[in-house]
Amino acid sequence: MNPSTRASDLRAVTRDETELRFRVTAYDGVLMRAGTTCRSLTLAVVKKQLKALANRATLEGMSRYGIPSKGAFGVPIGKIRALAKQLGCQHELAVALWKSKQYESRMLACFLADPERMTPALMDAWTKSFDSWAVCDTACFHLFDRTPHAFAKVKQWSRSRDEFVKRAAFALLASVALHDKAAPDRSFLSVLPLIERSAKDERNFVRKGMSWALRGIGKRRGGTLRTAALQLASRLAASDDASARWVGRDVLRDLDRRA
Repeated sequence: MNPSTRASDLRAVTRDETELRFRVTAYDGVLMRAGTTCRSLTLAVVKKQLKALANRATLEGMSRYGIPSKGAFGVPIGKIRALAKQLGCQHELAVALWKSKQYESRMLACFLADPERMTPALMDAWTKSFDSWAVCDTACFHLFDRTPHAFAKVKQWSRSRDEFVKRAAFALLASVALHDKAAPDRSFLSVLPLIERSAKDERNFVRKGMSWALRGIGKRRGGTLRTAALQLASRLAASDDASARWVGRDVLRDLDRRA
């Protein structure tokens, strides 16, 4: 873009949460690369930018992956991540986006929020409003696992009766297993009983979350966790319960393949 192009000066005119001021890079409402002039940008304009990235094929394909499409724009995840990279860490914007209850806005919020400012109460509030595996897993994989509250939330949420809250417990455990290289073995050993206790849950998103978590623990460095994961998976695979057997066999297939 020509540097002489007039820069937009988009300002909030009320204190409504949809018109909060945020510092982002913009020319005429179009988000730009780093190095251009920063202007005040409203939440409404960010949502307009999201909508401009949408396409019908993505929207129509959401249902095939079990993602509710009501109120969604149809923005590919790659474009959401690219927009998040341009915006950078913007916690207030993330909170406002989440409160909008719109699918892509919440997905974007997961990339913009500051992990250090995600309190246990805010994590609970976001988790209680999960309505799809996509938002659940994105929040756990890109945000919640970087907070100091991860293991505490795994233990808490694993007791929930809500499908996506319980899914979040195990998606978060899987994310920590992959990303937190410094976490001690004892932290993972302490939560293995949560998987065994929940293994009979027949809900698809929950049992897939448990498999993901147990496979992730089994792939950690060192033999202790691998051995513990294989032992648990073997017990589950031999269970009289169909859901527990599925989890155990799914984990064994993956870990045996990596032996």
